[in-house]
Amino acid sequence: MRRRCLLAGVLMLPPAWAQPAPLRVAFDSSLAAAMPAVARSFEARHPGLRVVLWPGAVGQLLDEIARGQPADVLAGSDAETVATGLQRRLLLPQLRSDFAANRLVLVVPAGLQLPVQRLADLARPEVQRIAIGRLATVPAGRYAREAINAQRLWPSLQRKLLTVDDEPAVLARVAAAECEAGFVYATSAAAAPAGQLRVVETLATATPIRYQAHACAASQQAALAAEFVAHLRGEAAQAEFRRLGFGPP
Repeated sequence: MRRRCLLAGVLMLPPAWAQPAPLRVAFDSSLAAAMPAVARSFEARHPGLRVVLWPGAVGQLLDEIARGQPADVLAGSDAETVATGLQRRLLLPQLRSDFAANRLVLVVPAGLQLPVQRLADLARPEVQRIAIGRLATVPAGRYAREAINAQRLWPSLQRKLLTVDDEPAVLARVAAAECEAGFVYATSAAAAPAGQLRVVETLATATPIRYQAHACAASQQAALAAEFVAHLRGEAAQAEFRRLGFGPP
C-alpha cells in the first residue's frame, strides 16, 4: 500500500523538463531597440519564463492576430489601431497601459545635395520620391500624413510618396538614397547607423505620439500578459526607454 502511494506521488510530479508556455509579445518595429532589454528584465522576475518577441507594423500585427496568430500582448499601438482592436474584440480594454512617447522627424540621405531643410522643401521639383509607412497599418505613416496636412501640402506631395510596409523599410530606402526623404520616429533615426541619414526637421502632429500596450483577448495567459503590460511602466522598462530617447507616457 505504502509503495503504491509513493508511486502515485511520483507520477503526479510534473516532468523535470516541463517549461512554462512562452509569453508572446507583438510590438511596433519602432520599439525594436528597446524590447529585448525590457523582455530580459521581465524574464528575470519570472525564472524559467521565455518572452518571445514579434516585431512588425502594428496594424499588420493586429490583422495577423485576428487570423489566429498567437499573441499575449500587443505593444506600441496608436489610438487608431487600439480602436480597431477593441472593436474587433482582439484586445482587452481593462488590461492596457500608456508607456512611452515619441516624435516624428523628416530624414534625408546623409549625402543628399538637394536643399531640403524643412517639410515645405519636399514640394520642390527636384524631390521625386518620399518614403512613408503604409497608412493602413503603420502609425508613423498616419502621423506623417497629419504633419503634411497641417501644412496643406498633401496635394503637391501625394504623387511623390512611396508607400512601404514598415518604418525600417522607410529607413532603408532613405539610407540607400532610393528616396530623397522619409518620415520616421526620432528614436528610429537616432538608432540608425552613423553616416547613413540626417534629421532635417522635427515635425508637429495634431495627435500626440504615444504608445499603448494591451493584453490580447485570445491570450491563454491573461494574468501574465497583464503583468507584462504593467511592466512597461515599471522602472526597468522606463529606464531603457529613456536611454533610447523615448519620452514619458
